[in-house]
Amino acid sequence: MVQISDAKFAVGQIIHHRLFDYRGVIVDVDPVFCGSENWYERVARSRPPKDEPWYHVLVDNGKHNTYVSEQNLEVDDSSEGVNHPLIADIFKDFKDGKYVVNWLKN
Repeated sequence: MVQISDAKFAVGQIIHHRLFDYRGVIVDVDPVFCGSENWYERVARSRPPKDEPWYHVLVDNGKHNTYVSEQNLEVDDSSEGVNHPLIADIFKDFKDGKYVVNWLKN
């Protein structure tokens, strides 16, 4: 069974989507695909593996989030933050190119 510790990316890390060329920040990690079969058939057209980590991502310069398989992500080395309206609700700081989660916020 896949563990979250096996994930290549972590909450607060800035990523780049390889196929759709957008940046974002990871806000949650699922050790395996946790969406519905209907969603997978409609949205995940590249048919990424379901038995690898999937990530909840806030999209830079957007108001939406995405659900992305690990195989479609890569590290973003730009050292720039992400512009999204939920950043301040989830993170308390941006340090060394990563966001720091504010675990005390509800």
